[in-house]
Amino acid sequence: MRIGVIGTGRIGTLHARTLSRNREVGSLILTDADPARAQGLAHRLGETAAPGVDEIFRWGVDAVVITTATSAHAELIGRAARSGLPVFCEKPIALDLPGTLQALAEVESAGTVLQMGFQRRFDAGYAGAREAVRSGRLGRLHTVRAMTCDQSPPAADWLPLSGGLFRDTLIHDFDVLRWVTGREVAGVYATGSDAGPPMFREAGDIDTGAALLTLDDGTLATATATRLNGAGYDVRMELAGEADTVVVGLDDRTPLASTEPTGPPPADKPWPGFLERFGPAYEAELNAFVEVVQGERPNPCDGHEALQALRVAEACEVSRRERRPVLLAEIPDRARAL
Repeated sequence: MRIGVIGTGRIGTLHARTLSRNREVGSLILTDADPARAQGLAHRLGETAAPGVDEIFRWGVDAVVITTATSAHAELIGRAARSGLPVFCEKPIALDLPGTLQALAEVESAGTVLQMGFQRRFDAGYAGAREAVRSGRLGRLHTVRAMTCDQSPPAADWLPLSGGLFRDTLIHDFDVLRWVTGREVAGVYATGSDAGPPMFREAGDIDTGAALLTLDDGTLATATATRLNGAGYDVRMELAGEADTVVVGLDDRTPLASTEPTGPPPADKPWPGFLERFGPAYEAELNAFVEVVQGERPNPCDGHEALQALRVAEACEVSRRERRPVLLAEIPDRARAL
């Protein structure tokens, strides 16, 4: 199997390394907006670098992995679909609903595969939480608390391109909330703060956000995020039911310090970022993609799943901007839009 990797930044490099170790992958073709970066990675992995995207499609590949800037995702998904190629794409499909829906329409018209990169679905902790909910261990689920806290903010020039905190960061929490609980979000009320560094205000973004989500069975969920969690990278989910409570992301590297005299000691080596925290999950999702391409398993996270998470993020943005509750029914879905 020959796979084209478009984009060789941090996550593209990780994915290329994973694929190069997979026994079912015979070779890779790597390309990047910075040709020297792609050439350097290809040299280290013993793979081939291409001067541009055109060569990926012209030289012939069996599948494509897209890890470029988000602004290029939808166009590349469409091009791969028209070429009849299976695609793995990092989230999101696009930063808006029209772009997302257009890309999905191309995939559906071509009848090809689009697997989205929501790696938390492959994390052992979230899988355990899903099993706890589905098995009935928790009893009736009444409260979910989700959080994503980055240790340090991204570069200022990247913020205007990110789509904002709800679309870029909390979209992972929205996706895994749906996956773990098996429920849909019915309505949201969201707010945010830009009281931190000026670059967030200049970009029209927020550095900290919070959303209250009501699921379609009445379960209440909160989802919070910040770019300024100096203690370390902190991603957790708590699920409370009438019979039991479980937590994802609580281990000896969780950046928490207890004020209780008998509490656990603070982490010696707190998680610094998402690549370290979710390394095994990233590897598992790419290996799953290879199996999907070979027809050995169903698609674990298709474009429709990404659309639903984006709709929740869009609802949160509307709620924050207009300072009101927003029903998900107000946000177009695929059935109506297509």
